[in-house]
Amino acid sequence: MNEGVTDTEIINRVLGGETAAYAELVTRYQHFVFTLALRFTHHREDAEEVAQDIFIKAYRALSDFRGAAKFSTWLYTIVYTTSITFLRKKRMVTTSIDDDNIFLELESKDSGLKANQVEQKSRTASLAKAIGMLSADDAQIITLFYKAEQSLEEIGLIMGLEPNSVKVRLHRARQRLKEKIEKYMKHEISSIYDD
Repeated sequence: MNEGVTDTEIINRVLGGETAAYAELVTRYQHFVFTLALRFTHHREDAEEVAQDIFIKAYRALSDFRGAAKFSTWLYTIVYTTSITFLRKKRMVTTSIDDDNIFLELESKDSGLKANQVEQKSRTASLAKAIGMLSADDAQIITLFYKAEQSLEEIGLIMGLEPNSVKVRLHRARQRLKEKIEKYMKHEISSIYDD
Protein backbone atom coordinates (compact mmCIF):
# COMPACT_ATOMS: atom_id res chain seq x y z
CA MET A 1 0.00 0.00 0.00
CA ASN A 2 1.32 3.43 -0.88
CA GLU A 3 1.28 5.44 2.36
CA GLY A 4 1.74 8.72 0.45
CA VAL A 5 -1.59 8.38 -1.32
CA THR A 6 -4.45 10.17 0.43
CA ASP A 7 -7.81 8.60 1.15
CA THR A 8 -9.45 11.10 -1.20
CA GLU A 9 -7.11 10.11 -4.03
CA ILE A 10 -7.98 6.44 -3.53
CA ILE A 11 -11.71 7.25 -3.41
CA ASN A 12 -11.44 9.23 -6.66
CA ARG A 13 -9.69 6.27 -8.30
CA VAL A 14 -12.43 3.89 -7.12
CA LEU A 15 -15.19 6.25 -8.30
CA GLY A 16 -13.32 6.64 -11.59
CA GLY A 17 -13.71 2.93 -12.28
CA GLU A 18 -10.59 1.48 -10.64
CA THR A 19 -12.63 -0.59 -8.20
CA ALA A 20 -9.64 -2.70 -7.12
CA ALA A 21 -8.19 0.39 -5.42
CA TYR A 22 -10.87 0.00 -2.74
CA ALA A 23 -8.74 -2.80 -1.28
CA GLU A 24 -6.24 -0.10 -0.25
CA LEU A 25 -8.90 1.61 1.86
CA VAL A 26 -9.92 -1.70 3.39
CA THR A 27 -6.30 -2.48 4.30
CA ARG A 28 -5.82 1.01 5.70
CA TYR A 29 -8.94 0.93 7.90
CA GLN A 30 -9.55 -2.74 8.69
CA HIS A 31 -8.04 -2.53 12.21
CA PHE A 32 -9.93 0.71 12.95
CA VAL A 33 -13.25 -0.78 11.81
CA PHE A 34 -12.76 -4.13 13.53
CA THR A 35 -11.74 -2.53 16.84
CA LEU A 36 -14.81 -0.32 16.88
CA ALA A 37 -17.14 -3.13 15.79
CA LEU A 38 -15.75 -5.29 18.59
CA ARG A 39 -16.39 -2.46 21.04
CA PHE A 40 -20.06 -2.50 20.06
CA THR A 41 -20.64 -6.24 19.66
CA HIS A 42 -18.30 -7.64 22.34
CA HIS A 43 -17.82 -10.81 20.29
CA ARG A 44 -15.03 -11.42 17.82
CA GLU A 45 -17.14 -13.39 15.33
CA ASP A 46 -19.89 -10.74 15.37
CA ALA A 47 -17.31 -7.98 14.95
CA GLU A 48 -15.84 -9.75 11.92
CA GLU A 49 -19.29 -10.08 10.36
CA VAL A 50 -20.16 -6.44 11.10
CA ALA A 51 -16.80 -5.25 9.74
CA GLN A 52 -17.49 -7.02 6.42
CA ASP A 53 -20.92 -5.38 6.24
CA ILE A 54 -19.38 -1.99 7.00
CA PHE A 55 -16.89 -2.21 4.14
CA ILE A 56 -19.62 -3.35 1.73
CA LYS A 57 -21.89 -0.46 2.79
CA ALA A 58 -19.02 2.02 2.61
CA TYR A 59 -18.17 0.82 -0.91
CA ARG A 60 -21.77 1.21 -2.05
CA ALA A 61 -22.05 4.66 -0.48
CA LEU A 62 -18.60 5.90 -1.53
CA SER A 63 -20.05 8.41 -3.98
CA ASP A 64 -21.81 10.06 -1.01
CA PHE A 65 -18.47 10.90 0.63
CA ARG A 66 -18.06 14.64 0.18
CA GLY A 67 -14.73 15.20 1.92
CA ALA A 68 -16.17 17.73 4.39
CA ALA A 69 -14.70 15.59 7.19
CA LYS A 70 -11.96 12.98 7.22
CA PHE A 71 -12.80 9.65 5.62
CA SER A 72 -12.37 7.97 9.04
CA THR A 73 -15.10 10.22 10.48
CA TRP A 74 -17.47 9.36 7.64
CA LEU A 75 -16.57 5.68 8.01
CA TYR A 76 -17.23 5.81 11.76
CA THR A 77 -20.83 6.84 11.15
CA ILE A 78 -21.24 3.68 9.05
CA VAL A 79 -19.54 1.62 11.78
CA TYR A 80 -21.92 3.04 14.36
CA THR A 81 -25.17 2.60 12.42
CA THR A 82 -24.21 -0.86 11.11
CA SER A 83 -23.22 -2.07 14.59
CA ILE A 84 -26.42 -0.76 16.18
CA THR A 85 -28.55 -2.28 13.40
CA PHE A 86 -26.75 -5.62 13.81
CA LEU A 87 -27.37 -5.63 17.56
CA ARG A 88 -31.04 -4.77 17.08
CA LYS A 89 -31.51 -7.50 14.48
CA LYS A 90 -29.87 -10.00 16.74
CA ARG A 91 -32.05 -8.70 19.57
CA MET A 92 -29.02 -8.89 21.69
CA VAL A 93 -29.40 -7.67 25.21
CA THR A 94 -26.45 -5.38 25.74
CA THR A 95 -23.82 -7.78 26.89
CA SER A 96 -22.44 -7.50 30.34
CA ILE A 97 -19.57 -5.18 30.92
CA ASP A 98 -17.44 -8.26 31.13
CA ASP A 99 -15.03 -8.50 28.22
CA ASP A 100 -13.14 -11.27 30.03
CA ASN A 101 -13.91 -13.91 27.39
CA ILE A 102 -12.05 -11.95 24.72
CA PHE A 103 -9.03 -11.44 26.93
CA LEU A 104 -9.07 -14.99 28.34
CA GLU A 105 -9.17 -16.32 24.78
CA LEU A 106 -6.21 -14.13 23.85
CA GLU A 107 -4.32 -15.12 27.00
CA SER A 108 -4.81 -18.82 26.34
CA LYS A 109 -3.49 -18.42 22.79
CA ASP A 110 -0.55 -16.28 23.89
CA SER A 111 0.41 -18.01 27.11
CA GLY A 112 4.06 -17.51 26.28
CA LEU A 113 3.84 -13.74 26.53
CA LYS A 114 6.39 -11.83 28.52
CA ALA A 115 5.27 -10.50 31.90
CA ASN A 116 4.94 -6.89 30.71
CA GLN A 117 2.69 -7.96 27.81
CA VAL A 118 0.41 -9.85 30.20
CA GLU A 119 0.36 -6.82 32.48
CA GLN A 120 -0.58 -4.58 29.56
CA LYS A 121 -3.38 -6.96 28.61
CA SER A 122 -4.70 -6.85 32.17
CA ARG A 123 -4.71 -3.07 32.07
CA THR A 124 -6.52 -3.14 28.73
CA ALA A 125 -9.09 -5.59 30.10
CA SER A 126 -9.63 -3.46 33.18
CA LEU A 127 -10.06 -0.34 31.09
CA ALA A 128 -12.51 -2.12 28.78
CA LYS A 129 -14.54 -3.20 31.82
CA ALA A 130 -14.55 0.33 33.20
CA ILE A 131 -15.67 1.78 29.85
CA GLY A 132 -18.40 -0.86 29.75
CA MET A 133 -19.75 0.48 33.05
CA LEU A 134 -20.33 3.93 31.55
CA SER A 135 -23.53 5.13 29.92
CA ALA A 136 -23.75 4.58 26.15
CA ASP A 137 -23.01 8.27 25.47
CA ASP A 138 -19.99 8.36 27.78
CA ALA A 139 -18.62 5.11 26.36
CA GLN A 140 -19.12 6.39 22.81
CA ILE A 141 -17.29 9.67 23.38
CA ILE A 142 -14.39 7.95 25.19
CA THR A 143 -14.15 5.36 22.40
CA LEU A 144 -14.26 7.98 19.66
CA PHE A 145 -11.61 10.16 21.27
CA TYR A 146 -9.15 7.55 22.50
CA LYS A 147 -9.65 4.43 20.38
CA ALA A 148 -10.82 5.98 17.11
CA GLU A 149 -8.56 9.04 17.63
CA GLN A 150 -11.19 11.48 16.39
CA SER A 151 -10.79 15.20 17.05
CA LEU A 152 -13.36 17.19 19.04
CA GLU A 153 -14.66 18.63 15.76
CA GLU A 154 -15.01 15.18 14.19
CA ILE A 155 -16.77 13.81 17.25
CA GLY A 156 -19.09 16.82 17.05
CA LEU A 157 -19.97 15.93 13.45
CA ILE A 158 -20.66 12.31 14.39
CA MET A 159 -22.71 13.11 17.49
CA GLY A 160 -24.36 16.30 16.19
CA LEU A 161 -22.73 18.51 18.83
CA GLU A 162 -20.64 21.67 18.91
CA PRO A 163 -16.92 21.05 19.64
CA ASN A 164 -17.21 22.90 22.98
CA SER A 165 -20.06 20.61 24.03
CA VAL A 166 -17.95 17.62 23.03
CA LYS A 167 -15.09 18.94 25.16
CA VAL A 168 -17.38 19.31 28.20
CA ARG A 169 -18.94 15.86 27.67
CA LEU A 170 -15.51 14.27 27.20
CA HIS A 171 -14.28 15.87 30.43
CA ARG A 172 -17.34 14.59 32.32
CA ALA A 173 -17.02 11.14 30.76
CA ARG A 174 -13.36 10.98 31.87
CA GLN A 175 -14.39 11.92 35.41
CA ARG A 176 -17.06 9.21 35.47
CA LEU A 177 -14.58 6.69 34.05
CA LYS A 178 -12.10 7.59 36.79
CA GLU A 179 -14.84 7.15 39.42
CA LYS A 180 -15.78 3.72 38.03
CA ILE A 181 -12.16 2.61 38.07
CA GLU A 182 -11.65 3.87 41.63
CA LYS A 183 -14.94 2.51 43.00
CA TYR A 184 -15.34 -0.85 41.32
CA MET A 185 -11.87 -1.83 40.29
CA LYS A 186 -9.72 -0.53 43.13
CA HIS A 187 -8.50 -4.01 44.11
CA GLU A 188 -7.98 -5.11 40.52
CA ILE A 189 -6.07 -1.96 39.56
CA SER A 190 -3.92 -2.02 42.71
CA SER A 191 -3.02 -5.65 42.05
CA ILE A 192 -1.94 -4.71 38.51
CA TYR A 193 0.28 -1.87 39.66
CA ASP A 194 1.67 -3.50 42.80
CA ASP A 195 4.80 -5.37 41.86
